Amino acid sequence: MSATTQAAAARSGAPVSDVSAARLWASVRMPYLASAVFACAVKPEPGIGTIRIDEGWTVHADPAVVASMAVENLGKLLLHLTCHALREHADRARALHADGSWWNRCTDAEINDDLAVVDAVPTSAKDLPVDLGVAPHRLAEEYFAGDPQGPRPWDCGSGADGASQPGDSDGVSGLQAQLIRARTAVNVQDAHKSAPGSVPGGLLRWAHGVTEPSVDWRRVLAAELRRACAWASGQVDHSYSRPSRRASVMHPVVLPRLVRPIPEVAVVADTSGSIDDRMLATVVGEIDGIATRAGLRSGLPVVVVDAQVYTVRRVTRAAQLDLAGGGGTDVGAGIAAAAALRPRPSVIVVLTDGLTPWPHSPPRGTKVIVGLLGNHPAAPPRWARVVRIAA
Repeated sequence: MSATTQAAAARSGAPVSDVSAARLWASVRMPYLASAVFACAVKPEPGIGTIRIDEGWTVHADPAVVASMAVENLGKLLLHLTCHALREHADRARALHADGSWWNRCTDAEINDDLAVVDAVPTSAKDLPVDLGVAPHRLAEEYFAGDPQGPRPWDCGSGADGASQPGDSDGVSGLQAQLIRARTAVNVQDAHKSAPGSVPGGLLRWAHGVTEPSVDWRRVLAAELRRACAWASGQVDHSYSRPSRRASVMHPVVLPRLVRPIPEVAVVADTSGSIDDRMLATVVGEIDGIATRAGLRSGLPVVVVDAQVYTVRRVTRAAQLDLAGGGGTDVGAGIAAAAALRPRPSVIVVLTDGLTPWPHSPPRGTKVIVGLLGNHPAAPPRWARVVRIAA
């Protein structure tokens, strides 16, 4: 909790130590969700009679309710509310035109199904699939198709049902939320890899849904990458670093040896103002897909660009990037920055909506693949291989 939030909590009589202890408990119980739990600001709000989360990832907490709860149960509730934000239940409610009360119960059941695996179901928002008379291990949308059964035991807020309430804050932006989700999904998958069976199955499926690329890599973009890499690795050059096997018969003349280069892949990520949150989430998934399938031991070089280059960094996961931007677009600047890398990339993958000026020609000796996001009538240059990606 920030110093400002702590001061506000103290003035409102909120037990800051209880909230801090609850966050610590939650982080120990489910460490892979810790970054998301701490991303949620806590705002003391006397008189509301509940603890709820809004769409801006702000937890509104009645100090009297906080004081009445044991630290462990408060920690469970923080995990529960954070999962509402992670799983985008507000957006899913709007897409379904869902009723707030019944939808809240269905989303609670979806979350608690996983929390039960680690004994972290809060005693307040306690609905499980069995309480709704439905089968476990399903999505809230499937539960919602059943018959409504009674009022919700706990109002989890607009972060669960999408219905705004007085005092809701802007808090975390849509872009920030997508990055938090991506980072958390990576943490969940890493926890599963290090200790299989330690992560609830539903949460692991959610994480795969966040990080998996939105296109069929094996058939489309991966094929283009393989083709381009095969082209690069098929080239040969002369090198004196290792002499030719025929050098012994040509003494004292030193003959060079033919060498085959290892393909280097780089990514240019467009983060301009025309790239919306959904497209940016797709960019995150595609970067993870390239990093995984390119098999680069030293990491994948990624250039983040809008009208200028913001970041050039080698990463193994997109969550390691700061996807800054939001201004105009000049993908050409990103391509030039990628081509200037050492070692020089033989393949550059550009992820963009195409609403940008393009260079007249590709970088010398480099194949360019454009992953075109969205449905804009963009016209990438003829010298680039183009793969359309539905975002």
